[in-house]
Amino acid sequence: MSILFALAAAAAPAPAPAPALPSPSPARLRADVAAMVGFGTRHTASTTTDPRRGIGAARDWAAARFAAIGRTCGGCIRVERIERSFTGPRAPGGVMVQDVLGIQPGRDPNRVVIIGAHIDSRVTDVMDTTSDAPGANDDASGVALVLEAARLLAGRQFDATIVYAVFSGEEQGLWGATLLADTAKARGWQVSAMLNNDIVGNTIGQGGAREARWVRVFSEGIRSSEDMPQQIARRGNGGEDDGPSRALAKAIDGVAARGRFGLDVFLDRRPDRFGRGGDHEPFLKLGYPAVRFSVANENWDAQHQDLRTEGGTVFGDTIDRMDFAYLGKVTAINTATLARLAAAPAAPATATISGALSRDTKVVWAPVPGAVRYRLHWRRNDTADWTGHRDVTGTQAILLQTPVDDHFVGVSALGADGSESLVTFAGR
Repeated sequence: MSILFALAAAAAPAPAPAPALPSPSPARLRADVAAMVGFGTRHTASTTTDPRRGIGAARDWAAARFAAIGRTCGGCIRVERIERSFTGPRAPGGVMVQDVLGIQPGRDPNRVVIIGAHIDSRVTDVMDTTSDAPGANDDASGVALVLEAARLLAGRQFDATIVYAVFSGEEQGLWGATLLADTAKARGWQVSAMLNNDIVGNTIGQGGAREARWVRVFSEGIRSSEDMPQQIARRGNGGEDDGPSRALAKAIDGVAARGRFGLDVFLDRRPDRFGRGGDHEPFLKLGYPAVRFSVANENWDAQHQDLRTEGGTVFGDTIDRMDFAYLGKVTAINTATLARLAAAPAAPATATISGALSRDTKVVWAPVPGAVRYRLHWRRNDTADWTGHRDVTGTQAILLQTPVDDHFVGVSALGADGSESLVTFAGR
């Protein structure tokens, strides 16, 4: 039986607040970045046998950090390493790429949310495997964030499994992320979200401009995994701004707005920075919702640079350029997003609308295991953000006096505690 209601009905209840979480520790973040910088270089093709220098020592350290966090909660996080050999222009002789994973099992072992960052670093010459490449912000900042998120969420039970990922091979061609995306597909994981954190720890950008008010979140609108018929359908539905990854970015924006973290989300409507890429892209290619976090102002003098001073300009990605209070805020937004999505059911697999030649719109969606109710969202077609919502039971409803020609509709699933999934955009 359909549920009928009009837009003019009483105001809908406010979304459930994010679970209360302890605050990230800037001191802990700094200590982890300093430890990674201390390995000298973390180039993907650097030594794997030296216990104090190179990518091998860095990966061992990351695995030990996950293991230590797991011990604090009776083994709630287990460590896994996956690896594969890759060959390409930046590693013509081939290189073994290894990812270090901290896996926090949920009630559903097959539905996962992933947070990741790359531990490898480089200098000006991407083939230089021996020179010091501290990689403090690119991307020890992201790895420290991932470890801190694991520490903050350890011991909590969620519906979904959380995978904390430390990638190698990013600078050679996003190889570590490709390895994990392929692994997710091979294992049949249902990936609800992937959060990539890359260059997330500075507030002083190129030329000395400071921006500490927001963090950029990049997302694709139309899925890169869609074939031509699917793209044509999305164009016909007007859903260019409502693909799963864009829905994820909007959810992150909402988490930041409600969480009072002291940091806004700049919702950047591109898959990544102009003409550049990151470790979320292999997940996008397989159809998984994925976004990239990155600082408001990048400092290119501190990215992919030999350590040197030229003409009074200091080059190099060193720890003194970082702002750990800012990194703590970015960590808090990531952690709250993880907690929300891991606690919530999956998003509805499908949602459809009908109502041509009518003043009313009928909405039908697929049932979701574990959902106790659903949240129906709507907005006029001339706006980017949902302006109304209503919680309902069942799997269909009718929006009275809401012409389908002029409104977009989406549906999310709610858990018993009010945790909300991503919004599934409703098409024909």
